[in-house]
Amino acid sequence: TWHLKKIPQIVRERTFSLDSPKFEAKTKLELNSVCGIECQRKLPVPSLSDLKNLLSYETVFENGTRTLTEVNVLGAVLEPDANTTTQRPLRMKRQIYGTDSRFSIYDKKFMTNFPFNTAVKISTGCSGILVSPKHVLTAAHCLHNGKDYVKGSKRLRVGLMKTKSRGNGRKRKGAKRNGMPSFQWTRVKSTHIPKGWFKGVSGDIALDYDYAVLELKRPHKRKYMDLGISPTIKMMPGSMIHFSGFDNDRSGQLVYRFCSISDESNDLFYQYCDAEPGSTGSGIYLRLKEPNKKKWKRKIIAVYSGHQWVDINGEQQDYNVAVRITPLKYAQICFWIHGNDENCTQG
Repeated sequence: TWHLKKIPQIVRERTFSLDSPKFEAKTKLELNSVCGIECQRKLPVPSLSDLKNLLSYETVFENGTRTLTEVNVLGAVLEPDANTTTQRPLRMKRQIYGTDSRFSIYDKKFMTNFPFNTAVKISTGCSGILVSPKHVLTAAHCLHNGKDYVKGSKRLRVGLMKTKSRGNGRKRKGAKRNGMPSFQWTRVKSTHIPKGWFKGVSGDIALDYDYAVLELKRPHKRKYMDLGISPTIKMMPGSMIHFSGFDNDRSGQLVYRFCSISDESNDLFYQYCDAEPGSTGSGIYLRLKEPNKKKWKRKIIAVYSGHQWVDINGEQQDYNVAVRITPLKYAQICFWIHGNDENCTQG
């Protein structure tokens, strides 16, 4: 069951204008020097002043201007990182583990219907997911390498799936469809990235803040997926997660997968879902029952950050990582979507 939780408040304090970014960073779909599981265990619990700094955010607008918004955090519960669980074996560097368990979605009926129609393509090479009539959730590193915005993010576009058609969009009699999606590209009006992503990259990369929200220039008219608070592994049916994206090795195809989570920290899921670059930024979701109802509902509980590896005691350990939507991150993303915290009191 989805459990309702009281959400901390993110309150805007002041906004400053910043110099326009250079937009010269190279797009990197895989990250190195990541703070791994052992490193995450040793990270101190952030103080309230730390949280205010980490959750302050930059906004970049379509014309290249940039602002920094400082925030206050009200009602946050600061907990030690006590929920890291299983020990996992060391593995070689790879992104497909054993048999490739990904599914390419060809059928138009599935591709253009919920939940698959919520997956979008980002023009910098990543994936994302629709979270409102005009907002997309994706990974921060698809737009920013920690020091500068990536090339192409100044004229950022989002591709929404449509099936190929001829003429006026009507299927010609006898015409065959190849099942490959084409995209309706929409310009991005503004992007929000938490300051924690910039700070995290100053030394080892801390993935905890590897998420961003894009505001589209025009609303789409499709079904989107709601945000949810990420439950612990024990509270998930079969510990299973699901996500769809546009993996680079299956060009033009929507690729769906599901798998169980191997390990978790307060902010990250570690798993062995088969995935290739291009699917980074996908929304990871669960299907649970609504409280006091018989209805089931899918909600986004994490953002897929991608395939990572770290040195641990001289050995390379490799895993696929997702950034969990904690109550604090829910409050921030919800604030970005609605522009206020009134609609974000419970998640």
